[in-house]
Amino acid sequence: MKPVSDKTAPHFGEMAAKEAKTTLAESSAAGPVSAVWWDTGADRLTMIDQTMLPARLTVLQLRTVDQVAEAIRSLRVRGAPAIGVAAAYGMALGAREQLSGGDPEVDPDTMLLGLQALAASLRSTRPTAVNLAWALERVLAAAERHLESGNMVADLPACLLEEAHRICAEDKAACDAMGEIGADLIKDGDIVLTHCNAGALATAGIGTALAPIFVAWSAGRRIHVFVDETRPVLQGARITAWELARAGVPLTLITDNMAAHFMRRGGIAAVFVGADRIAANGDVANKIGTYGLGVLAHEHGIPLYVVAPRSTIDLSLSDGDAIPIEERSPDEVTSVLGTQIAPIGVRVANPAFDVTPSRYVAAIITEAGIIRPPFEVGLAAL
Repeated sequence: MKPVSDKTAPHFGEMAAKEAKTTLAESSAAGPVSAVWWDTGADRLTMIDQTMLPARLTVLQLRTVDQVAEAIRSLRVRGAPAIGVAAAYGMALGAREQLSGGDPEVDPDTMLLGLQALAASLRSTRPTAVNLAWALERVLAAAERHLESGNMVADLPACLLEEAHRICAEDKAACDAMGEIGADLIKDGDIVLTHCNAGALATAGIGTALAPIFVAWSAGRRIHVFVDETRPVLQGARITAWELARAGVPLTLITDNMAAHFMRRGGIAAVFVGADRIAANGDVANKIGTYGLGVLAHEHGIPLYVVAPRSTIDLSLSDGDAIPIEERSPDEVTSVLGTQIAPIGVRVANPAFDVTPSRYVAAIITEAGIIRPPFEVGLAAL
């Protein structure tokens, strides 16, 4: 996996072609970017390396399923919908690799077992986000239908690529719909707060939690966004601030522990966050720190809106206590952008997500509409 200069990259223009170092000022007033896409001409998966932002806009080319798995695990691509899309394309690449020996008589059962192993490997990269497992199951189901219908094994990679294209297109459409629906909750002059990154770089479209903000701003509403920096990996400072600045949306970057101060001072009308998994009762797993925001917003009478596609809903889990929480490397806490900030050898806890109980959630915005309590009824109806 290596950086490429690819003029086919959407929305990047000469910035991607030159792999230029990009500051917030230089990148302002530009349209939303794309996190991951299939380069048809080069027949490869391409994505922005989000670990390099905002200092450098680097586009990666991926040709193997192992490269996709590494990109997901290392946060080169992140955001629940985006990693689902990336994994779907990874399965198509994996199917191609399995046939790279050129044997047209490969056994269908053997092929399917190989794909199931690849899916298990990809699923293990990020256990909390249900979109990943959801996308992998869709691709495996497409493979089973293809083989059970008596189609040639040699045509399987193309079949899986088409399924990945569908998943990608559906996510783009869902983002547009969530943006239009959620924008109705934002009034002219509103100040809103967001956490982590739930914009275009977390999806295949314009985003989840940032989508209503982008739509409201495009409609001429004068809004202002408070952006939590989102320790320990700083997705808010590095990515959300970068996205909003590119779109020209006014923003103020704050540290995570400033949220209560600004809520108490008044002015914040709503909190918009994304989700990595939503249980049947409306409990929401999202980036660590969201639970605290939910408590604070409830205390100050501020609605907390969760914006997520239906693929994020996991009705198999009755509540959030059953959601697996990913524990990440201690290095993310003891270092900031490569600089050691804590004593070497100190004991570290680094859960990547927390669960916000549904009682702190005002509404869940999906591409199919806005769901309000009782969430068990509305989520099941979807």
